[in-house]
Amino acid sequence: MHLLELPFLAELATLRRDIHAHPELAFHEMRTADIVAAELARHGLQVHRGLAKTGVVGVLKAGSSRRMIGLRADMDALPLDELNEFPHRSRNQGRMHACGHDGHTAILLGAARYLAQHRDFDGTAVFIFQPAEEAEGGAAVMIKDGLFERFPVDAIFGMHNWPGIPVGEMAIMPGAVMAGTCAFEAVVRGRGCHAAMPHLGIDAVVISAQLIQALQTVVSRSLHPCESGVVSVTQVHAGEAWNVIPEEVLLRGSIRTFKGEVRERIERAMENICNGVAASYGAQICIRFIHRYPATVNTTEETVFCRRVASELLGSDHVRGDELPSMAAEDFSYMLEEKPGCYVWLGNGPGSGGCSLHNPHYDFNDEALAVGISYWVNLVRRFLALV
Repeated sequence: MHLLELPFLAELATLRRDIHAHPELAFHEMRTADIVAAELARHGLQVHRGLAKTGVVGVLKAGSSRRMIGLRADMDALPLDELNEFPHRSRNQGRMHACGHDGHTAILLGAARYLAQHRDFDGTAVFIFQPAEEAEGGAAVMIKDGLFERFPVDAIFGMHNWPGIPVGEMAIMPGAVMAGTCAFEAVVRGRGCHAAMPHLGIDAVVISAQLIQALQTVVSRSLHPCESGVVSVTQVHAGEAWNVIPEEVLLRGSIRTFKGEVRERIERAMENICNGVAASYGAQICIRFIHRYPATVNTTEETVFCRRVASELLGSDHVRGDELPSMAAEDFSYMLEEKPGCYVWLGNGPGSGGCSLHNPHYDFNDEALAVGISYWVNLVRRFLALV
């Protein structure tokens, strides 16, 4: 393993923990953005603010090449109460860095600092600190606000810490690495009545139970066995009184796929099931779909490049290429729709207490900072090589 010597690593870990202690939600990352902008300016980068409200972009030029590389980190936290007891636990009730975006921000700041000190490349490195990754599509907003017009990078690269992969290892896979996501909302309308007289009504609660069970057959019976999809009902809202069968039940949930045509097939199957269940009970079921993030799909050439850089850094036996993609979603997908690039997973060890992402006990592992920084720096050096 050939990690860089980083004399400022302890300082960076302190900064990461400070960000962890002060989490901010989508498009409200004011304090975090101020810290990022100040750090970039302190080390001589050009600082640009205002994209997607709280986004920050740092630009570092060296040499005369017109080549340009983009590196992205996300800054936002989750609406979650933290259950950790360490000193840097969240001080903002109902907000928590349970996905490690504090670590991503610190890693990219560390890479910018190191490259600014050495400037041993030829071209332009663009450091993109993005707001609102968690369900709000901050990447799409930055693009809409002119990100790639103002900073026309030749390729874009992203990174996410990954519990379960040991520190000092990475996973870099070609093709789809994260799923696309679509929300759905179904309203089941029956006829309300007294709970003691169910024969006078059309029970929307019972119908909803049947519908939830039926929706679980969509993936197993509508898709080819080699295709991937997930349909999950995550919310059920019904009734207010213990002795009233409600007129209406609201169901919400999530669809995950890697291909748009597979998502469309799932949607059609769900509509057919809703129509069939409604007809069998004399009810009405209206379902609508809210398309959110597309799948995150790595381009082949950039994936090969990233694997080569990571293998030089960590050794090829520490770079995984056969991990299964995740059905979780990531709005870096919007950037990959605009530019070639690659999204990698950085080993975070077992996680705090062995828990997964989006858990109230999660914490980024500071031992992974040096690995992430070294990877970013070497990626820039190879992409903008002095020739």
